[in-house]
Amino acid sequence: MGIFSKKNNDLENIENTEIVTLIEEKKEKTESQIINEMQKDYLSKRENLGDWDLESKDFGPVWSYVADENVTDINLNMDGHDLWITDLNKGKYRVEPETFKQKCDEWLKTQDALEFGNTEQQDSNSLFVKQFVHRVGNKQSRQFNKQKPLLEAETGNLRISCVHSSAAVSGISICIRKTPPVMRITPKKALEQKYFTEDILCLLTNCVKAKMNFVFCGEPGVGKTECAKFFSQFINAEDRVITIEDNPELHYREINPGKDCVELKVFEPMFTYSTAIKACLRQNPQWIMLSEARSTEVKYLLECWSTGVSGFTTLHTDDVRKIPDRIQNMMGDSRDAERLENDIFSFVNIGILLRKKKDENGNTYRYIDQVCFFDRSNGKNNIVMMVENGQMINNNGEKPKIPDYILKRLSFVDITDPYSGLNEILKGEKD
Repeated sequence: MGIFSKKNNDLENIENTEIVTLIEEKKEKTESQIINEMQKDYLSKRENLGDWDLESKDFGPVWSYVADENVTDINLNMDGHDLWITDLNKGKYRVEPETFKQKCDEWLKTQDALEFGNTEQQDSNSLFVKQFVHRVGNKQSRQFNKQKPLLEAETGNLRISCVHSSAAVSGISICIRKTPPVMRITPKKALEQKYFTEDILCLLTNCVKAKMNFVFCGEPGVGKTECAKFFSQFINAEDRVITIEDNPELHYREINPGKDCVELKVFEPMFTYSTAIKACLRQNPQWIMLSEARSTEVKYLLECWSTGVSGFTTLHTDDVRKIPDRIQNMMGDSRDAERLENDIFSFVNIGILLRKKKDENGNTYRYIDQVCFFDRSNGKNNIVMMVENGQMINNNGEKPKIPDYILKRLSFVDITDPYSGLNEILKGEKD
């Protein structure tokens, strides 16, 4: 499978009248038919990525970072003169300008001089950036200029975003985000690196088995999606999972081969997040995994969860206790937000906060900082904190009390000890 694929951008070239026509045509089909067609089209594109591949040589001086499995983000600013790398171990760092300049100079020596004219009078950094966006644009069959200053592309492995110098004051900006279909977190490795304790791992894994609803939160880059991917592996193999994303990051089908999964890809305005969530119910899901809760679509997600469908989603906030307010603020309308409060505490079961820090050696590590249960009982909304600062809360030598409804949900799947199952988890990894 190639590393770069052509994104379906046909809609961007459709006139308004044509869009209306397409919408009318869609109305004649059932939602199930529409989704099945979309799924078939999406998988077809994923299977034929090679037709639209960028090769390693196209990435030139940044290829070593693209190929490095520990690198997650490559940010190239100022027409290629300012390079920032985000590494799972090293954290975020700036590549020395002179170092990258040498890489660009070496790259330029391998290029056809006729393509650039007189290269002696041109800067190698800028030349690389111009060639890179040109090739991405050609692969996408899209223009990149003052009139169209944003160029975006995606694959099963990469997301590329380019901003033209007419919109980026300091010069062309390129962001490459790597989203490989791999499980970066394993139970044994995570325990060794203190990503979580044994009790936290077992408790959360058992909650997945009991089909509870999770919200993963944290600042950008802390690994919310990676954490969701990790716990998704404990979903029952026979459960039907529907993922909803605008850019593929969860990779549930590839990470969990053989499981029942439909991967939906959102594209505005024809197939919105809200439309996808509402249509999901006709696909008989047991789980809905929404890549990120951003706006009013979260209302429909809660409605799905209220029907007994389970799910994962992520959002941006720095404390699990802020999750309800964060969701309410997405509504825009204060009356809608107020009506949603009780639903949040009723149907969101677990909040998880991810953080990242540097150890004594300067290496970056990520960990589960907070875990809470949301509880609506006796007409009151409560937040029950279970984990703070990466450790289970200690109440005079006792673990915090788990809400009764959580214990009841666990009992439905024959789990009497919420902190049991470590050997099974580790054995599963070995297998």
